[in-house]
Amino acid sequence: MAIFYILLLFIITAAIIAVETKNLLSAVICVGAIGFGASLMFLFLRAPDIAITQIVVEVLGLIILIRVCISRELTFISGPREFFAVVVSVVIIFAIFLAGIKVLETLPAFGTPIFAEVPDAASQTYVEEGLRKTGAANLVASVILDFRAYDTLGEATVLFTAIIGATVILRKKTKKLLEEPDV
Repeated sequence: MAIFYILLLFIITAAIIAVETKNLLSAVICVGAIGFGASLMFLFLRAPDIAITQIVVEVLGLIILIRVCISRELTFISGPREFFAVVVSVVIIFAIFLAGIKVLETLPAFGTPIFAEVPDAASQTYVEEGLRKTGAANLVASVILDFRAYDTLGEATVLFTAIIGATVILRKKTKKLLEEPDV
């Protein structure tokens, strides 16, 4: 359980740095660190499909943001910062931290199956009735493709959209420039 507290502290620290830094590139990198911390939490919570989706979207988003940040002439944030806005931001982040701690305390201990604590858990239904309801010998495939088909379709759509968006933004020449003749 200590790893969750460490990751939560890491994510909150990165969020504070992202908000308070004057260097735009550093802020973008800190936002990427927040996403990677979240994907590690998904891995420790035994949700590898969500973690993989989070990592892919995070990498593509980070590449896009870094490219935009480097192409700008102004990479430093200037201007006065309001004291009230900073105080409100810190209070909100602290409240999220406290809520995160409360949520993490409710998780079962590692190695304890969820259906051992909650007899009517969905995972118990998958194990007991997966073969009969789906006819698939592979229980994991039956859960992903039958019971959670819309969730899997949504994850695939997010991945596809992220890849298409990165391809469009990162290509060297736009369609308009390709149509112009070389001089």
